[in-house]
Amino acid sequence: MILKDKVIQAFREKYGADPVYLTRSPGRVNIIGEHTDYNDGFVLPMAINFATWIALRPRPDDRVILTALDKNEKLDFGLTGFSKGKGSWREYVKGVAWSLQEEGFELKGWEGVLSGDVPIGAGLSSSAALELALARAFALVSDLAWNPVQMALTCQKVENSWVGVNSGIMDQIISASGKKNYALMIDCRSLKTKQVPLPEKTRFVILDTATRRGLLDSAYNERREQCEAAACHFGVKTLRDITQGQLEERAGILDLVIYRRAQHVISENQRVLDAVKALDQGDAAALGLLMNESHTSMRDDFEISRDEMDQMVAIAQGQPGCYGARMTGGGFGGCAVALVAEDQVEIFKDRVMQEYRAKTGLDPKIYVSSATDGTGFEVLSNME
Repeated sequence: MILKDKVIQAFREKYGADPVYLTRSPGRVNIIGEHTDYNDGFVLPMAINFATWIALRPRPDDRVILTALDKNEKLDFGLTGFSKGKGSWREYVKGVAWSLQEEGFELKGWEGVLSGDVPIGAGLSSSAALELALARAFALVSDLAWNPVQMALTCQKVENSWVGVNSGIMDQIISASGKKNYALMIDCRSLKTKQVPLPEKTRFVILDTATRRGLLDSAYNERREQCEAAACHFGVKTLRDITQGQLEERAGILDLVIYRRAQHVISENQRVLDAVKALDQGDAAALGLLMNESHTSMRDDFEISRDEMDQMVAIAQGQPGCYGARMTGGGFGGCAVALVAEDQVEIFKDRVMQEYRAKTGLDPKIYVSSATDGTGFEVLSNME
């Protein structure tokens, strides 16, 4: 049973009626542009065909009652007087309600069931998919205007101020604004976006290394602080405002670690811009080389890779039909992404899986992804 049908059927079994609404919000894979978003830089993600789904109907009161099918857990809370609890999926539900209310929206209650197939902790932004699906649910029952960028910012606030992950805006914007068959170049300062066509006769293959390290438990916030320290050294707001030449002028003055962090961000921003040019020209080979360079930079300058990830990327890069591969996501585990010729995808999958198992003893998961539309909804029935 496909996930959409699963949540609809679960709602029927629970409530004895059809849901009124169905919301869906995708995860994402970042093609290139890592740790540039919170530096006001450029990123190039695409929404993927893995998503969070919620089947729901309005309630006449202010309660939100939601069952997570994958965990067989339930949340029931009122929209006034609720508070933070221990970290779990429940905190994202409460956090979205809190953030919307902070923005001045008047919310109404609803009840429903949710499920998702975005791999958790893999760097594919399962949290943003959950947040935007929840925001869409609240917007539907509360008759709120839906502005994708505004809702993305509202959901980023959930991550930053409720959950406690100091993340940038990329994940929420691509989850809200993705388009089928296109990547999305995001200027994380202006929040302007550009839809960029994906190369023909290629597929992006997501390579899950079977390693995990949550952002809250990682050095993610430390890397952000190091980038802020570098920007402070130059007297600018963020590393977006520093050129490669300016960085080189201070190479002998800057702390070596801070220098390397800045080097990654500055060079990665340029790689994103070059990647957009390559895609506009349909040049898969040029994009692949940029992806390879990005991984080297993340491994050596930003130091957010690990041995298993480097093994996976090297294995992928060595396969026939692979244009390029890199780690994707916040780092310290999770997934790589490879650009592969469409007619080589199946043999690529088999060889990568076999070689990675042989070298690491781990059992990877491999997903052939396609670019999908961002957050959406369906009206399934009328309220009786």
